[in-house]
Amino acid sequence: MPAQDRGAATGGPATIASIAAEAGVSVPTVSKVLNGRPDVAASTRARVEAALERHQYRRRRSAPATPTPLIDLVFHQLDSAWSIEIIRGVEEAAAAAKVGVVLSELGGEHRPPQDWLDGVLARRPLGVLLVLSSLDQSQRHQLESRSIPFVVVDTEGEQPAGVPTVGSNNWSGGLSATRHLLGLGHRRVAIISGPSDVLCSRARIDGYRSAHDEAGIVVDPGLVRYGDFYVDGGYEHGKALLSLPDRPTAIFAGSDMQALGVLRAARELGLRIPEDLSVVGYDDLPLAGWIGPELTTVHQPLHEMAGTATRMLLDLARGGRPMNQRLDLATELVVRESTAPPQT
Repeated sequence: MPAQDRGAATGGPATIASIAAEAGVSVPTVSKVLNGRPDVAASTRARVEAALERHQYRRRRSAPATPTPLIDLVFHQLDSAWSIEIIRGVEEAAAAAKVGVVLSELGGEHRPPQDWLDGVLARRPLGVLLVLSSLDQSQRHQLESRSIPFVVVDTEGEQPAGVPTVGSNNWSGGLSATRHLLGLGHRRVAIISGPSDVLCSRARIDGYRSAHDEAGIVVDPGLVRYGDFYVDGGYEHGKALLSLPDRPTAIFAGSDMQALGVLRAARELGLRIPEDLSVVGYDDLPLAGWIGPELTTVHQPLHEMAGTATRMLLDLARGGRPMNQRLDLATELVVRESTAPPQT
């Protein structure tokens, strides 16, 4: 029996030779696809990838393509202090393991394009960290078939079973922020969360609604807004909310960056913080303690999330298996100067 037919015919594990025979290509072509080489026609690549996925092919981990072991860190967008905190956490954990970090971003998209994935396959990193981004089934299999593990940090949506994920308890954070404002006596509390298609945005709004339910207060739908987690989103929605005839007396801004936008909108409208408007952020970035008044916010352990995800990834690269596929770290309300009881 020819060698290339042996794996498929005997029902044993698929080999590069048996994959090549099934896909009707040469062994070097399969090798090029596995290594992310660009000199393979798209239709041929698709045929080989389909055969790899059908047989759940797993390549033995080989030496990395570069002398220094690397991990890939990819962000959906890389332009805020929030991202810097994640990078610091990853870099610290990677440096402790003498591992380098390759940084890239997706221009606001939550799913990487194939050319980015081809670069990863060519580098053969120890693993991949995806921040507010994820892979489709085909992309997951492309990494799995090359024995390249991946971990998702602060997932943008529900992940399939078996995908390791590290985040924080966004529902609890939304609950504690809103409880604080309602406990001060505010009854018109608005929320500006992040994009509606992002899981943590929806979880924070769910926590906001739960706090209202527990206080027996009906949520005004007009006070619920979806922003973008950036200053501009906070400013635009803040200006609109504060221009309402029956404006809110408190705003849960959903992120510290959006809180900065709300503070600017309030200042332009002549409103004082916290006398005329209470504002709560989310993340507890270093800037929260430097602005005036200091920002009340929900501490999200970004540094710890990043370090935990990095250590989980490196353990997977060594052949380990995490005890928990999903880790949600605790959040904590940090009360500073931007919140107070409403004026009567």
